[in-house]
Amino acid sequence: MHNKIPTKYYFINELDTNIINKQDKSTAFIYRNYSEQIKIDTIIKIRKICKLRKSKLFLSNDIRLANQLKLDGAYIPAFNHDKRHLGYNISKNFMLIGSAHNYREIKIKEKQGVSVIFLSSIFKHNKNYLGINRFRLLSSLTKRKIVALGGISKENQKKLKLINIFGFAGISYFE
Repeated sequence: MHNKIPTKYYFINELDTNIINKQDKSTAFIYRNYSEQIKIDTIIKIRKICKLRKSKLFLSNDIRLANQLKLDGAYIPAFNHDKRHLGYNISKNFMLIGSAHNYREIKIKEKQGVSVIFLSSIFKHNKNYLGINRFRLLSSLTKRKIVALGGISKENQKKLKLINIFGFAGISYFE
C-alpha cells in the first residue's frame, strides 16, 4: 500500500489544516512555496498531518530537501529541466512526479525519471491551453501515467472521462 500512487493532487502554498482535513484520504498534497525562504518547519508540520491522515506529501522543486525530510516524493515543475537529481542517493519509495505542457517537455520529464506526468492545461484558457483533443494526443505519446491539470472544476470533472488519464490535480477544485 505504501507504493500506491494517488489519483488526486492538491497544490498548497501554505499550511491550512482546515482545508487539508476537508480532503478525502486519497488526495495527495504538493507543497509549492516559491518564496525566497523555504519554511522547513511548515513542511514538517504538513508532513505530520499527512502521516496522520495517511496522505502522500510531495515537495515542489527541491528533490534533495524532499528526500532529506523523508517525504513521499518531489514534484518537478515544467520549467525545471535539471537532471542533477539522477545522481542523488534517493530512498526506495521516493516518487518523482512532474508537469509538462508540450511534447518536448514530456520527453524531458521522462529523462528526469518521473513516474507521473501532469499535463497542462486541459480546461484553463491560458498560454498553455491544450483542450481535450490536443491533451489526448500528447498523453498518447508517453507510457507514463498522465494526470490532468488546469481549470478542473466540479462542473467539468465529468469531461475527464473522455480522456485516458490516471488522475487530476488542481487548486480551486479542492477549495
